[in-house]
Amino acid sequence: MSGDGTPPAFDGPTVRPSWAVVIPTIGRPSLHALLVDLAAQVFAGDPPVQVVVVDDRPLEDEAPLTLPGPTGQLPAPALVRTGGRGPAAARNAGWRTVRTDWVLFLDDDVRLPAGWGEAFLADLRSADAQATVAGTQARLHVPLPTDRPPTDWERNTAGLEHARWATADMAYRRTALAGVDGFDERFPRAYREDADLALRVRQGGWELLAGDRVTHHPVRPADDGVSVRVQAGARDDVLMRALHGPGWRDLAETGRGRFAWHAATVGAAAAATAALAARRPRTAALAGLASAALTADFLRLRLSGGPRPGDAEWLPEWRRMTWTSAVIPFAAVRHRVAGELAVRGDEVPPWRPPVRAVLFDRDGTLVEDVPYNSNPDAVQPVPGAREALDALRAAGVLVGMVTNQSGVSRGLLTAAQLDAVQRRVVELLGPFDTVVVCPHRPDAGCTCRKPGAGLVLDAARRLGVAPWECAVVGDIGTDVEAAVAAGARAVLVPTPITRPEEVQHAEVVAEDLRGAVRLLRPDVPLARHLAVTR
Repeated sequence: MSGDGTPPAFDGPTVRPSWAVVIPTIGRPSLHALLVDLAAQVFAGDPPVQVVVVDDRPLEDEAPLTLPGPTGQLPAPALVRTGGRGPAAARNAGWRTVRTDWVLFLDDDVRLPAGWGEAFLADLRSADAQATVAGTQARLHVPLPTDRPPTDWERNTAGLEHARWATADMAYRRTALAGVDGFDERFPRAYREDADLALRVRQGGWELLAGDRVTHHPVRPADDGVSVRVQAGARDDVLMRALHGPGWRDLAETGRGRFAWHAATVGAAAAATAALAARRPRTAALAGLASAALTADFLRLRLSGGPRPGDAEWLPEWRRMTWTSAVIPFAAVRHRVAGELAVRGDEVPPWRPPVRAVLFDRDGTLVEDVPYNSNPDAVQPVPGAREALDALRAAGVLVGMVTNQSGVSRGLLTAAQLDAVQRRVVELLGPFDTVVVCPHRPDAGCTCRKPGAGLVLDAARRLGVAPWECAVVGDIGTDVEAAVAAGARAVLVPTPITRPEEVQHAEVVAEDLRGAVRLLRPDVPLARHLAVTR
């Protein structure tokens, strides 16, 4: 996207637009079925260049996620772990991992019918041929029971058939994603993050199209309390209003919801409680009756489209609806209040907020690379390292170091020797707000070693900042990959050992550390430098 937020100049349609698939997952069994469906498709010579599965389970979850190898036209899926930070963060890590013209997002619980591949390519080529089109959405079909009316949860899922720009199956032009910095990771749930992205993309001058392909979205199994838990989305509604104003629902083309009635139900219950405390029984009775009547009406509405007595599943459904209809208004109001308190008095900045912490790799980035260095006297800062660090410190930006040091586990240096080298680095470059070290071998299977997200996420936690408020500066591809997986910005500062493909793949490249700082925090005064942004 150009500097004024409009789509770039159009040079004509891509003859064969390249595309990649990104699938965020929390390890549901449905992932395997989706990958089987994808491998069975016919792509008429234009298969995806990459398939990226983003494992968004917490890093503590060590259960293996088994992925298939290459099948037919489908390449072997690559795996990225993001540490349980939500679907927005997972999708961002996925699209920032690839460099194709288009990125197709698929939820891990959709199914692709026969013929989907040809229909998708037709949608993709049609969208690619139009200069201002940034995305193409599938038509979602939610299979419902044929032997009985659908339950409340089934009807709720069926609402996806009318959802605008849902990323259950949505392809975006990569330049459009980059132009708005992708999904806003401040939306932690699978709710409103896709509406927010679509709204920002359209405000940037792009168009979004509904394609002709059909994707099936089966109803996920759910426990009795699911309808209560989804009320947490009220917090995201508050964030949408803070970001886009009171008319955000019209702009984002979303429904109105029932929050006003929930607030009235809770207000009446609170009035009844207050009246009882004030020993005004008549007022308490009237307010309690009003709250009960609103709850009963809510229950009636939820039961009206569902199973009736005699239908299969009617008794469990009525039991669920009875207790959840009483709880939902209070859950919705609680989450709305929590959301309001989170943004009260604060101006919520547009995505993406400024960098508050810069995390540096050590060897090859801050100091000359001495493999498995155990000698403090061999520490030699790279030119400009102290200046760059001091400039950040003076500007109030937190600085940290995140470094792989497998020499410890390899037996090539002791922990005491590593500490001595680290102390020498601090003597020469000044103090760091945090230093996080991975001592493990590459084959240890740890989640901290770069290119994993662990070191960066741990550093962000220690510094008290969000991962998206961090940046990582390093000299090789694993530094960049760790930043992407963690949701941080990344700047590559190449050295003679940096591979050409790592430079080509990096989104932001700087000539030196001063250039990296300038790209990340233009307000920090530094000497002139050369920097390249892709």
